[in-house]
Amino acid sequence: MEFTHFDQKGNAVMVDVSDKTETKRTATAQGTIRMSKECFEKVQAGRMAKGDVLGTARIAGIMGAKKTAELIPLCHLLNLTGVTIDFTLDESQNEITAICQAKTTGKTGVEMEALTGVQIALLTIYDMCKAVDKRMEMHSIHLCTKTGGKSGDFKF
Repeated sequence: MEFTHFDQKGNAVMVDVSDKTETKRTATAQGTIRMSKECFEKVQAGRMAKGDVLGTARIAGIMGAKKTAELIPLCHLLNLTGVTIDFTLDESQNEITAICQAKTTGKTGVEMEALTGVQIALLTIYDMCKAVDKRMEMHSIHLCTKTGGKSGDFKF
């Protein structure tokens, strides 16, 4: 197996994508945060003391996706052409699932940007709700789909 993030001497390097063809690329990731019933109901009703939890988490997730190259060593800086963060609420489990889709036309994929967007959105929810529930749990964070590039499409 060839490890592309290391040179022949074992030193870490950023993968050289100079010779790759630009293609349209998308990635979708998701993750879930479980919380107490009281906390979930406050988020759902928009009654959390710190304000609009999901609106703030949406903006934070988009900002996080845009900052991925600053957070992940050796990750390429990408010209994102679109990032969305959506949420689904599951009242039966007191869970909120964040879904991030990232898009670009470029030489490398946007999987890390989608995953970072989800993580930052979930962390923002935690931050805004921790006064009510410190036992919140983030889980099931994963890449759902990706399109474009040499390795082709992927679906979880």
